Amino acid sequence: MRAGTGALATIVSALALIAGATAADARDKDKKRDKEAETAAPAFTAKRESDGVFSSTYKPYPGVATALVGATVFDGRGGKIENGVVFFSGGKIVAVGGPDTQVPADIAVFDGTGKFVTPGIIDIHSHLGDYPSPGVDAHSDGNEATSPTTPEVWAEHSVWPQDPGFSRALANGGITALQILPGSANLMGGRSVTLKNVPARTTQGMKFPGAPYGLKMACGENPKRVYGSRGRMPSTRMGNLAVNRQTWLAAIDYANNKEAKRDLAKETLVGVLKGEILVHNHCYRADEMAIVMDMAKEMGYKVSTFHHAVESYKIGDLLRENDVCSAVWADWYGFKMESYDGILENAAFLQREGACVVIHSDDQNDIQRLNQEARKAQKAGQRMGIEISDATAIQWITYNPAKAMGIHEMTGSLEPGKMADVVLWNGDPLSVYSRPEKVWIDGALMFDANDPKRRPVSDFELGQPGEGDVK
Repeated sequence: MRAGTGALATIVSALALIAGATAADARDKDKKRDKEAETAAPAFTAKRESDGVFSSTYKPYPGVATALVGATVFDGRGGKIENGVVFFSGGKIVAVGGPDTQVPADIAVFDGTGKFVTPGIIDIHSHLGDYPSPGVDAHSDGNEATSPTTPEVWAEHSVWPQDPGFSRALANGGITALQILPGSANLMGGRSVTLKNVPARTTQGMKFPGAPYGLKMACGENPKRVYGSRGRMPSTRMGNLAVNRQTWLAAIDYANNKEAKRDLAKETLVGVLKGEILVHNHCYRADEMAIVMDMAKEMGYKVSTFHHAVESYKIGDLLRENDVCSAVWADWYGFKMESYDGILENAAFLQREGACVVIHSDDQNDIQRLNQEARKAQKAGQRMGIEISDATAIQWITYNPAKAMGIHEMTGSLEPGKMADVVLWNGDPLSVYSRPEKVWIDGALMFDANDPKRRPVSDFELGQPGEGDVK
């Protein structure tokens, strides 16, 4: 009996060993499967900017080789050529020079005698498309005023390509490129986008190829008023800086953490820290501009441009030393306390200090006459004894905005190899009596005042009173 019991115990023990081995094998297989699952590609994944997300689909309209001869040429870099020649082909500037400049015999030639040629006019500060016309609440898409910092939003996702303001800016103002910015309710309002001013079905069809994004920031009254009135931070200027600094610190932590969960807001801020996204800062007062430049040094980024900047004239030397542009109006100031100390000579004093001057619009009407705004700012300086040439005033609305927007190697001046963004004016481009006669973008004739068929009309305008009106 004891022998039988022992044999049974042996059998049970063997079965237990087999079961244990089988269980161990199963656990090993489970671990192997788990390890393979960890290393396998995820089932779902989102693409990133490097994969071409929301990339430009812009293609130049067809053009022909063209020469403008006999006109006065402002090259956008401070140069002026009497009886000049501008020759472009294949969408690029080929040659710019005096009357002896050689051009092929079998191309389109326009006699510019008594007329003027400039680079395409560039507006660094526009809200067209985000605040289009007609200006109704249903079209009000420029301010995501739901949080003091919204760097995750992109202005291009609000742009309405059918905005009639685009064609009016082209025909009346010679605008060939423009930066669309979010509004200034927030300390960080989101990304800007640079557009070619051409008719397109989509925003991506207008998107300037190779132009860097911008980050719209704002200091001063707007953020503290919007959020302070809601009983939340910031409600003071010191609150503005504190929220900004804390947000930048969080972005730095995110940039240094390879395991961090993807965050759209912080992606934009990291782009700024890397120098890939340019900062465009709405700021009026000189003291605040100085503080913002200090904050930029603290956090490791650079301000490209202060916008509106009515007190820039007080710190021209600091702006020059920090290589920061000022995008200013000719004569808008005094409409709120932080704009109270503006002066007509703002741009002129900056120019005298050797700082970067840009004339901007921030308005659907002023974008149609930036040439006149540049003249007003020039004349205000001249009345003070500050000599500013016409060629320099033209630079304020061509090359300088291109530089501040990071597109100056592609456009903004009439130089061989650059985009053939060109305006032929029927008179002095800084005169209130002059207007664009012809406008080319990448060498394609997009507007001709003498040809009604060359007057762009938005789909939205079709069949409406005043359709295509460019008076």
